[in-house]
Amino acid sequence: MTWMSLTVIYPIPDVGWADQRLNGILKHALAGRQVRVLRRAEELEGLAGQKLLFALPLGDTGTNLEYVKMLSLLRRRPKLLEGCTAGLIVDGATPLYTKSAASELVLAANLAGCAFLGRPLVEGTGSLVNFRIQAKNLNTDLMGAYRSAARDLVRRLEEESFSRQEQPELLVLHASSHHTSNTMGLWEQVRSRLGGGFTVTEIGLRNGTLSDCSGCPYTMCLHFGEKGGCFYGGLMQEEVYPAVRRCAGLVMLCPNYNDALSANLTAFINRLTALFRQTRFYDKALFALVVSGYSGGDIVARQLISALNMNKSFYLPGRFTLTETANDPGEALTLPGIQDRLDQFAANLRSILLAP
Repeated sequence: MTWMSLTVIYPIPDVGWADQRLNGILKHALAGRQVRVLRRAEELEGLAGQKLLFALPLGDTGTNLEYVKMLSLLRRRPKLLEGCTAGLIVDGATPLYTKSAASELVLAANLAGCAFLGRPLVEGTGSLVNFRIQAKNLNTDLMGAYRSAARDLVRRLEEESFSRQEQPELLVLHASSHHTSNTMGLWEQVRSRLGGGFTVTEIGLRNGTLSDCSGCPYTMCLHFGEKGGCFYGGLMQEEVYPAVRRCAGLVMLCPNYNDALSANLTAFINRLTALFRQTRFYDKALFALVVSGYSGGDIVARQLISALNMNKSFYLPGRFTLTETANDPGEALTLPGIQDRLDQFAANLRSILLAP
């Protein structure tokens, strides 16, 4: 059998014209490479351990029925993409739906065992106006920037790998009360299962400790970021930025507030922009514990994917999140099967970060 450098998962669109632009992008990005292209859900077998490129044409309605079949298969088969690493290109004919479809796909594939590069998404909106800055930096037009981004993604997918460490540091961020939080209770159980080999730094972002980003001009944000700080200083500059630089893994402890991240965790992500101006986080893995009172844990998980993996460039290991539903204090630790799920989450974290 001839070895394939990449497997492209490219669901057939509902109308033929919907993938015309994406065909051209893929032809440019994959030029000179030997690839296998899978276009139907029933073809997604035997992919464990492979490098995958998802290519998703959405047309003007943001839908693709063959993709929906693939999504259903991923959700039914939790080991379908075991050990895979992926990136994705999502192309649409309007300004809408591309990012939401991307985060939906990444979460489903991730829970099926697939890791994603930091900044794994190349997104082609209808007008391609989202490539305006890249086009200016590359001295090209919008389509040229789109083609360049897709080709660079393929290169990174082939070349990059996540490295484990002898004594990795975990940065754990929360904004919860230790006494009443189900999320903190789960983390304490995970930490007790990690064993030796880790340095763990926990930072609480409670009320009064963190100001949100106020949207400084780009040049001001860049200026302070290059000096390792932020105009607003405080806990972010003094404790969080140094810990982010040192860590090999970031663990976000996320109770679900109104189907969204809490205000202080959102503020952390916003304030991280100053540090992101002068460094990338491709070598740092993202993990999360998400607890909802009633439902919606997948929404919070997708927010983390969009903000920290797609935007801020953290590596997304397979099964990055443990999502649970619990309301009353202490309830999370009494859920059926929770001890096994905690064992699996801790073991996954160790296998991703800790060198053998």
